[in-house]
Amino acid sequence: MRKINTYFWISALVLNSSFLIAQSDKDQINTTINKYIEGTSYNKPETIKEAFYEEANLFLSRKDNSLWIVPVKDYAAGYEKKEKGKFNGRTGKIIAVDIENDIATAKAEILISKLDLRFIDIFLLKKIEGNWKIISKAATRKK
Repeated sequence: MRKINTYFWISALVLNSSFLIAQSDKDQINTTINKYIEGTSYNKPETIKEAFYEEANLFLSRKDNSLWIVPVKDYAAGYEKKEKGKFNGRTGKIIAVDIENDIATAKAEILISKLDLRFIDIFLLKKIEGNWKIISKAATRKK
């Protein structure tokens, strides 16, 4: 009986620690995505750059170009011209996160109500030297 009890507690401990590690990664990914959301909502280019791997690209579109590839440094620079820290009308929320070892995907909804716009952003993340970074982002928009 004592042997069964010991196996039970060891199994419970292993399962619990695996769960805590997964939760920790999810929390870190949420923090990374929320840096992006905060940076783009409050005109904070440095916060945007913190969320991304420095060589990341964003795959966007605009009226004259169905695939517009923008390096993160150029994307963040677009927020430098605006008043830093001032809410610009963008709100965002994380819809989903899926983690597999040291890679993950995340999905967020971004709303700009004054323009009646809704964006869906899909992020590809990688755990690099213990930190989750966005290595790529694609977005689509709807009126």
